[in-house]
This record gives sequence, structure tokens and C-alpha cells, in this order.
Amino acid sequence: MTALSNVPAQAMLPLAAYDLDELLRNAKRSSQTVLRADFDGADDKAGVMSRIAEGFTLPGHFGGNLDALYDCMTDLKPAADADQPGFVVVLQRLPAGAHFDRDQRDALLDVFRDTADFFFDKGIAFRVFYSVADARASRPAA
Repeated sequence: MTALSNVPAQAMLPLAAYDLDELLRNAKRSSQTVLRADFDGADDKAGVMSRIAEGFTLPGHFGGNLDALYDCMTDLKPAADADQPGFVVVLQRLPAGAHFDRDQRDALLDVFRDTADFFFDKGIAFRVFYSVADARASRPAA
């Protein structure tokens, strides 16, 4: 039994509840495609979209907006030889500040929820694990 066997095939979960290294090992063992982005240092929507494009290796025509992200995500294909086709998405340290506020973060996460619904209809696992940066840690000292 792996850490992924206890996680629904379509899920949006806090990363803090899991051991990242174990998740990645289990994803590999289960032939899951891992998509990972670390947002450390990103503080606005452009930075977030840039990190996603780099981390997920999105095509050059990626438009850097939520609609384009959804289109690129739903164009993904799981590994052809996977015993358990699916994706494990890791979004580390999403910004929490004035330039990328809660509403923007929620809109971004909604794209991943909609993508999970898309893959559910195709019988393909799509699990998202995310964390949010501590906004206090990124503020300059007074």
C-alpha cells in the first residue's frame, strides 16, 4: 500500500499533511506523471504563471492566464505505459501577499479542481498537493 492508495483519484489536498519525498516516490512507483512548481520568491500572478510554465514544461504558446492554463492542463496525456495512469501535481509555497491575494490563489486552485473534474470523466487520476507561503515571512522588517 502506498501513500497514494489512501488518496482519492481526484483530490486537492494540503501538502503539509504528507511527506513530499514519499509522495514523489509513490508517484514514480505508480507510473504517475509528476508536475511540480515551487513559487518561492514569486509574488504576483506573472511570477506564478511563469513558475508553472517552467515547472510543468508547458508549451511555448502558453498564454500565462488561467484559461490558457486550463487548456494546457487538459491537453496533458498520462504516460502511455502507466499501470495506473494519472498525475500528481505539487504546488509549493503559493504566494500569500498583496500582489497575489487569496482571491487570485483560489481562482488558480479552481483551475486545478476543474482539471481534476476533466480527468475524472476520463478515468485518469489527478491529485493536487499544495502549500501556501507564510505571508509574514516575506514581509520586510519594520
